[in-house]
Amino acid sequence: MSAQKIPATLIAGDGIGPEIMDAALAALDAVGAPFEWDAQPAGMGALKTHGDPLPEATLESIRRTRLGLKGPLETPVGGGFRSINVRLREAFKLYANIRPARTLIPGGRYDNIDLIVCRENLEGLYMGYEHFIPIEGDPHAVAMSTGVNTRQGAR
Repeated sequence: MSAQKIPATLIAGDGIGPEIMDAALAALDAVGAPFEWDAQPAGMGALKTHGDPLPEATLESIRRTRLGLKGPLETPVGGGFRSINVRLREAFKLYANIRPARTLIPGGRYDNIDLIVCRENLEGLYMGYEHFIPIEGDPHAVAMSTGVNTRQGAR
């Protein structure tokens, strides 16, 4: 019996990203996950090859597949680049960050933990309105970051 392949975008990432992505893909293959991967660049490698750490082709692949698996990404410092993760959240309106935590091995410091943390991902300080105020020749003496909260986000 062959499962229908599920199209998904694969972004290996930077640093240890490719290494942990290889392990994640091996685990998915071991359980027979029927994904058809569309590998796309993002991060520092994409900046070198495409001039943008998040090329439009990568965004288009995610729009088309509606599913992505992403390794850690490094955002270039300076040069006017915004966080790649923030750009992805905004482009796809990824409103919530859901982080489950559960005790897997009994006998530790805390037992019977079963917790889900839900964090809003698009507003507040994630909006990324930042600028610097120069003082006495130091162009980055003061950093200002403004949070934004909308009625929708506060619900």
